[in-house]
Amino acid sequence: MRHAPIDSKLFTENRERLKKLLPPKSLAIINANDVLPTNADGTLMMHPNSDLFYLSGIEQEESILLLAPDAHDPKHREILFLREPSEHLKIWEGHKHTKDAATKISGVKQIKWLSEFPVLFRILMCELEHVWLNSNEHKRAHVEVETRDARFARECQAKFPLHNYHRLARLMHPLRVVKTEAEIKLLQQAVDITAKGFRRLLKFVKPGVNECEVEAELAHEFIRNRAKFAYNPIIASGGNACVLHYNQNDQPCKKGELLLLDVAASYANYNADLTRTIPVSGRFTRRQKAVYNAVLRVMRASIKGATVGKLTRDWQKESQLMMNEELLSLGLITKADIRKQTEDELACRKYFMHGLGHPLGLDVHDVGFTTEPFAAGWVLTVEPGIYIPKEGFAVRLENDIVVTPEGPVDLMAKTPVEAEEIEDLMNR
Repeated sequence: MRHAPIDSKLFTENRERLKKLLPPKSLAIINANDVLPTNADGTLMMHPNSDLFYLSGIEQEESILLLAPDAHDPKHREILFLREPSEHLKIWEGHKHTKDAATKISGVKQIKWLSEFPVLFRILMCELEHVWLNSNEHKRAHVEVETRDARFARECQAKFPLHNYHRLARLMHPLRVVKTEAEIKLLQQAVDITAKGFRRLLKFVKPGVNECEVEAELAHEFIRNRAKFAYNPIIASGGNACVLHYNQNDQPCKKGELLLLDVAASYANYNADLTRTIPVSGRFTRRQKAVYNAVLRVMRASIKGATVGKLTRDWQKESQLMMNEELLSLGLITKADIRKQTEDELACRKYFMHGLGHPLGLDVHDVGFTTEPFAAGWVLTVEPGIYIPKEGFAVRLENDIVVTPEGPVDLMAKTPVEAEEIEDLMNR
């Protein structure tokens, strides 16, 4: 746990919100993520299970949370199971939570060791009727490796085939998509650390630096602020920026090119998501600035348009229609192209081919029912772009916002984005 301690009130309140959604005689089970192997005896660093962290603040491997609001024994209504610390683990793996430490982090009073799980789980299964099992139900997920939750679901249903089984994700998604004030503060910390990294780059980038050196500057700034990369950073100079998920990050940044930076920090597992495009030489050319300002106008208008009650598809369509006009003025499309466009394939798609934004939180592409209208507390990215392979550059800009009844709040309002401000900071 690199980040500063978080008040356990956040996790206690999250559990209470979930309990209110559970029907009588329910039992919900949430597992930690697996520690994934690499090769030989290697393993990757464990990535905390977002749902387990949301409900408990626990980031330790093999942990299990049981919630049974109607259990006969009050001590069985919330139980957190952990690996038992030992001298062997202390020497080889370091710190493991004590029971007192786990209670302080999570607010869960009943902490048990994993060896006690089988007996207590059977007691609760025999007592209760509705079992809520967790799984990854993000629409864009491509899951090839069986997860710890998936194994548990299979084993549980084999041992107890007559229970009523339900999908916990259907309850977790609408809970997690609406951020509390405490969560927004953690997101703001991730945003502020990201801004520090970006400002550092504005002083560092010049012709001749390598994309990997730019990445190293960000790593330095993020780690020194108790954060990490929220996702694989995209450091794309020149034509590399026309590859949407460019991750090579090993090419020199040349004079006259633009450098697209899709980079952000994760603090306490809450993720920022920033994109900026800057001139390697410190000054935009006239053409580059025209494209840049076109994208900036679409981003700013789209931020204003992210209001309570709007559907994602309508928000996206509004941005595409704005982008059509910008591309027309840039000479990239013609009025004939607009006349020939279809409802499903607008003219702008040739140069702006991806979505406008997505929910953001404990996952970069956070969970939530995006078929539902925006509600107060949703945190969204806003990321229009124009990609011109024939001219060897692209511009994408991205800010993170909170939807509120009074209108959107831009969490990145203090992160430089105006072309003139970027030029000024790069040339000081």
